[in-house]
Amino acid sequence: MGVPILTDSGLETWLVFQRHVELPDFAAFPLLDDPAWRGVLGEYFRDHIRVAMDAGTAVVLETPTWRANPDWGARLGYDAPALDRINQAAVHFLRDIADEFDGIEVIVSGNIGPRGDGYQPADLLSPDAAEAYHRPQIESFVAAGADRVTMLTATHAGEPIGVVRAALAADVPVVIAFTVETDGRLPSGQALHEAIEEVDAATGRAALHFGINCAHPDHFAAAFDVQSPAVGRIELLRANASRASHAELDEAEELDDGDPVELGALYAELLRSHPHLKVLGGCCGTDVRHVEAIARACVKTA
Repeated sequence: MGVPILTDSGLETWLVFQRHVELPDFAAFPLLDDPAWRGVLGEYFRDHIRVAMDAGTAVVLETPTWRANPDWGARLGYDAPALDRINQAAVHFLRDIADEFDGIEVIVSGNIGPRGDGYQPADLLSPDAAEAYHRPQIESFVAAGADRVTMLTATHAGEPIGVVRAALAADVPVVIAFTVETDGRLPSGQALHEAIEEVDAATGRAALHFGINCAHPDHFAAAFDVQSPAVGRIELLRANASRASHAELDEAEELDDGDPVELGALYAELLRSHPHLKVLGGCCGTDVRHVEAIARACVKTA
């Protein structure tokens, strides 16, 4: 089987709990406008590149722009021109960091978050509305030279369909990662494989691949046992360190960073049965330690 590559981890929880940064609305992108905090962001991304270099594999870096869309941006004082500037700046920021390293492939991905809350999809966007809503951010990423765009924490199928269509129009590869609850189903209640099937059917299988993020492997492992070709479309894993539910994580005042070694072992177990898993990293509660443990368990033994 092919050797997996790495991606980064839980940037926002690392900033809040380990670097004690205040992140209104869980938004990291405003830190790019502060030289001091740009340095902290740089530390995070450089550490992940070094882990990938030690593992002898490529790395996908997600721009810190999960909240850099119109609704969340407006709450933080960023209008459309300011969002265009910061989304482009995020791509250039990662590209400049990547240029510091020789001998490693760094894939810069423009990170797209949901319009609404990543845990509770109160507003189920239609594909048409989502395409129009997310198009400006995708166009900003493309203008800055991103290698791909990735939607993280998708909660229902309609919004990702619009994101894929917008990415197609912008001629950029796109990845869609869904989040699931403790029962392995999307926050909308839909089964994971059904959501993937719906997105693929509506877009002609245009997405590069799919993923799962912001859930513990215990929550989604059973979803891989479903007899559906959609399961083979899942290549990206960005699991949480914690087994807590989304509701519990939302209320948490202390970081649950789990056990990095155990998380790496859980990834390796999934990988043995599902060699289509190719891009491995972390989400809430994880940091470079978890990615390093995943690399030891999965990349060097692949």
